[in-house]
Amino acid sequence: KKAFVELYDKRLIVRGNYMINWCTHDGALSDIEVEYKENKGKLYHIKYFLKDSDEFLVVATTRPETFFGDTAVMVHPDDERYAKFVDKEVILPISKKAIKIIADKHVEKEFGTGVVKVTPAHDMNDYEVGLRHNL
Repeated sequence: KKAFVELYDKRLIVRGNYMINWCTHDGALSDIEVEYKENKGKLYHIKYFLKDSDEFLVVATTRPETFFGDTAVMVHPDDERYAKFVDKEVILPISKKAIKIIADKHVEKEFGTGVVKVTPAHDMNDYEVGLRHNL
């Protein structure tokens, strides 16, 4: 109990809403308890057209089924290929919903197309990006 109070007093323990790892048998799991496995998946390429334009960005994703939950598309702030698109909007395929194009250092410029969809409800990293950008 003493260690917890010390950490709390140093503001190292905070209360908030966060995504957690969940096991149907054991409940909540810490990140240390999760066993990660490399998976040779497939990259799917999806065109996201800019609002009111024939231009588009191509998102490379391993999880195309989650795009209904996308709240933004992000590019790296130092990636000159996409600098002109930041703060514009793209249209989600099928739903036709407009979402923002944001710049965030979470993007790996050399992976896929350098354009990443942000789906906070399906990914912990995307959840953190969503918090940073008020998505």
